Amino acid sequence: MKKSIKSLFALTMVGMLAILAACGGSDSGSGDKGKKLEVVTDAAYAPFEYMDKGEITGFDIDFLNAVMKEAGYESEFKNIGWDPLFAEIQGEKADLAISAITINEERKESFDFSTPYFESTNMILVPEDSDIKSAEDLKGKKVAVQNGTTGQAAVESILGKNHKNIKKFENNTLAIMELIQGGADAVVADNTVVIEYAKNNPDKKLKTIKDEKNFESEFYGLMFPKGSDLKADFDKAVKEVINNGTYSEIYKEWFGDEPDLEALKKQMEK
Repeated sequence: MKKSIKSLFALTMVGMLAILAACGGSDSGSGDKGKKLEVVTDAAYAPFEYMDKGEITGFDIDFLNAVMKEAGYESEFKNIGWDPLFAEIQGEKADLAISAITINEERKESFDFSTPYFESTNMILVPEDSDIKSAEDLKGKKVAVQNGTTGQAAVESILGKNHKNIKKFENNTLAIMELIQGGADAVVADNTVVIEYAKNNPDKKLKTIKDEKNFESEFYGLMFPKGSDLKADFDKAVKEVINNGTYSEIYKEWFGDEPDLEALKKQMEK
């Protein structure tokens, strides 16, 4: 009888310990090393993120995979579109977003961002025979942009907010198609995106225009829900991936040249 009581007691203790362990293991709070994080993106923004044979690929994806490894997390990527990814992060339905997202003051009111990982600027894409030579020449022209981006904001600063000549699209691919089909005179988007498109599609006979006077440098960051505990881990991991040479390797693989680490590191110190 005593043996049975001891056995029952032992089983009860094992059961309690198992329950406690299960409770600890199911804690979904941020900061759990090894945890699989849900990452949302808009995979229609080559070369940063795009679909290739049913898989999400691109510079951002390779970069974040390196950061995830450094930080000690696993990831699950979901392609949900540009506007929805902001809603998912704000509603804390996903852990973080990566999608060439520019860090700016307006967005920082609703979201947390990692230390910057990419320097960019807006650029103009036009037909080779276009008379547009600068952002000022966009006045009186129809300009296609991706809705809700800094490209849209840059054009609005020149033409005016909600100007009738600004044509807004769900993604840059549709904006560029509008230009090719003659429905717009120009596209304004991130420099890497338009440069890569013009280079990879010579038959479209397009050229890019740089305008440092009207388009200032921007910096991309990983985006988190406000107050996310993940930010500290990822800030550290992003800096390490940039400092240990991994970032440069990924950058050269996608863009064919060396990144400007000096400008990036200055932003990281702010």
